Amino acid sequence: MPAPITSARGVTAAPPGGNYTSALTLLASLFFMWGFITVINNTLLPHLRSVFDLNYTQTTLIESVWFIAYFFASIPSAKLIERIGYQKSLVIGLLVMAAGAAGMVLAASLPSYGVTLVMLFVIASGITLLQVAANPYVAVIGPSATASSRLNLVQAMNSAGTMLAPLFGAYLILGRSKGGTAEAGTVLTQAERMADAQSVILPYVLVTIVLVVLAVIIARFPLPAMGSSTSRVAKEERRKHSLWNHRNLVFGVPAIFIYLIAEIGVANLFVNFVSQPDIANVTNELAGRYLTLLWGGMMIGRFVGSFVMQKVDAAKVLALFSIGAFVVMLGATFLNGPAAMWSLILVGLFHSIMFPTIFTLGIKGLGPLTEEGSGLLIMAIAGGALVVVQGWLADKYGLQWSFLLTAACELYILFYALWGSKVTNPIADVPADTDVFK
Repeated sequence: MPAPITSARGVTAAPPGGNYTSALTLLASLFFMWGFITVINNTLLPHLRSVFDLNYTQTTLIESVWFIAYFFASIPSAKLIERIGYQKSLVIGLLVMAAGAAGMVLAASLPSYGVTLVMLFVIASGITLLQVAANPYVAVIGPSATASSRLNLVQAMNSAGTMLAPLFGAYLILGRSKGGTAEAGTVLTQAERMADAQSVILPYVLVTIVLVVLAVIIARFPLPAMGSSTSRVAKEERRKHSLWNHRNLVFGVPAIFIYLIAEIGVANLFVNFVSQPDIANVTNELAGRYLTLLWGGMMIGRFVGSFVMQKVDAAKVLALFSIGAFVVMLGATFLNGPAAMWSLILVGLFHSIMFPTIFTLGIKGLGPLTEEGSGLLIMAIAGGALVVVQGWLADKYGLQWSFLLTAACELYILFYALWGSKVTNPIADVPADTDVFK
C-alpha cells in the first residue's frame, strides 16, 4: 500500500482508493444528527411554553441558553481537539450530547425549567465540539475553489435531519400532549401541564440511544486523522500574519452571528406564528408538521446551491438568496392568512446556503490562519442566543412585527455578499499533494 500523503492543511490524505468517501459519509451522519437534535427544539419550545406557562421572552431564552454554549464551548473545543485528536473529540462530543439528552429525561420527570436549561446547554456544548471539528475539516480537504459547494453538499444532510425532526417532535412530543393538540388559546390545568411534561421522556430516550451507538461506531471507525507533521511550520507561519487583515473574515464573523439570529428566530417562533387564528388557525401539532416544509426547503436549497456554485461565484449566489429571503420576510410581516405562512416557509429555501457559504467565504485566503478563523466563525453561532431579542419584540409589538428584525438581518447578509466577502491580503496555500475527491 502506498503511504498516506499529508496535505498543506495538515490533513492526512488517503491514497487513491482510500477511505475518504466512507469517512465523509460517516461525517455526514454527524451533520444529520446535530441538525436533527437542534431542530427538535422548535417543537420543544411551544411544548415547554405550554407546560411552564411561559411568555415569548422566557420561551426564546431557552434557545438563547442553547446558543450561549457555542460562545463558551468553542475555544475549549478547539483546545481539546488539539490535545486528544479529531476522532476522540468526536466521540466525546457525541457522549456529551448523550448525557444531556439523558438529562432531559430527568428534567421531564421532575419537571423542572431550570434543569431543562442546564441539559440543553450540555447538549449544545457537545454539538459545538462536533461543529468546531467537522466544518473546517470538510472545507479544507478538497480544492478551495469548490469548498462552498462541498460544504453545502454535506450540510444538506444537516438539513435532512432538520426536516425530519419536526415530524418526530410533532408526533412524539406535541401529538402526545394536551397542549400540542388543543386549539389555540386553550388554558390547561396544572395537572394537564404536568402530564404533558412526560411526553418528552420517550423522544429523548431514543435520541440518547442513537447518540451512544453513533459514538461507538465512530470510535471503531478508521477515520483519517488530522495530521501533525506540518504543525511546527504552520505555527511559525501564523506569527507573520494577522486575522484582522482579512476583510472577508472580519465581516464574516458578524455575518454568521447575524444570520443565526434570523434562522433561529424564524424556526423557534414558526409554530406559534402559524397556529395564530389570523394566519393558519391550526393546532401546534399541525403547525409542527408545516415546519417540516421550511427545513425541507433548506435541504433542497443546499443540494441546488452545491450544484450551482460549481459554476457560479458563491458570493453572487449568496447575494441572490439574501434578496429572496428579504422579500419573503416582508411577506411574512405584512401579509395575513396562508400567504403569510407560506412566505415564512419559503425563507427556509433562501436561508439554505447562507451558513456554509458565509463560512467558506470567511476562511478563504487565510492560509495558515484557517484554523483560527474557523474557530471565530463557529463561535459566532452564539448569535442564535440573541433570538431572545425577537422574543422581547414579539411580546412588546406583536409576533408578526418581530419578523422585521429577521428582514434587517437579511440586508446585512446582502452587504456581506456584495462587499464584505471580498478577499483582502490573501495568503497563498501550499498546493495539496493530492485531491482526495478524485
